[in-house]
Formats: sequence, C-alpha cells, structure tokens
Amino acid sequence: MTERQKYSELPEEIEVDLTPAHLSPRKNIVRGFYKELWDKADLSLVPQIFHRDFTFRGSLGPVLTGHQQFSDYVSWLTETLEDYTSDILELVEEGDRVSGKLRFHGIQRRTLFGELPTNVRIWWYGAPIFTFDGPLVRDLWVLGDVYGLRSRLDPAWSERLNFSRADGASS
Repeated sequence: MTERQKYSELPEEIEVDLTPAHLSPRKNIVRGFYKELWDKADLSLVPQIFHRDFTFRGSLGPVLTGHQQFSDYVSWLTETLEDYTSDILELVEEGDRVSGKLRFHGIQRRTLFGELPTNVRIWWYGAPIFTFDGPLVRDLWVLGDVYGLRSRLDPAWSERLNFSRADGASS
C-alpha cells in the first residue's frame, strides 16, 4: 500500500527500497534511525547510532548535543505528533556522509509552533546530512521545510508569501 492510499492528505511519493540487504551499512544505520528510532520512539538505539557528544540540528530548528538532549527531543515530538512516521524518499551516500529526502508526518495532538492541536495529520519535508565517524554518527544536520509545515498548521502563513516585485514590474 502506498502512502497516498494510506493517508490521502499526503502527496503521492514512493519510499526507497528499504530492504536491509539492498542498503550499504551506513544507509542501514540511517534506515534504522528513522524506521526504528523515530517511528517507534525506540530511544535504546540512540547510543548504538550516535557518538556520546554528537551534534544535532533538527528539521524543526533545535540545535542539540548528546544523547539526553536528543532523546528528550524525540520524546517531545513523538508525543506531539501521534503516529509519527518518517518516509524515506531518497538516500545518497558519499564518503563519510549519507543524505536524503524525507517526509515526516503525524497527527497533531499537542501545541506546535504556538498552534493548538488540530487532531489531523500534518507533514513536512526534511533533508538530512549524516556525518559518520567510524561506525557511529558524529553530526546530523537536517534542513526542514518549516514554512510548509507552518502553512499546513495555519493556512494564513501561505497567504503571507508574495513573489511579486516591489516595484510592480513583471518579469
């Protein structure tokens, strides 16, 4: 079943083949990070994936260091968004880095960015860059489409976007 069939509010996109035998060791770690640690909120995996003092810049903006700060963030977000799910749409590996394109989604059950719970599935895209140091991740930087998420939480956000030139000229 595609995500489109499962969740009609999400754009139709297909996840990459996540069969462990088809992935490199580092891509398998990234798969486990999203599908096991995040989607199942399995915090026992944190020390198996990350160096103790790793750095993390999340898709929603926080900059954190170490296992405890990161674990607190995972707990907060998976409690805020029921049925939190990470769809892995692309994975690219080069040298000691793995990057990708993901879609994150869940049912908003708590206040997020000042917006009261909607009790509907909300989503946004993220582009992670995992930097490995040996078998563990030393740094994870994730650029998130926060503007898209904010626009889904409050449609007035998208109304503020204006690409017209200030001088009124057209291109």
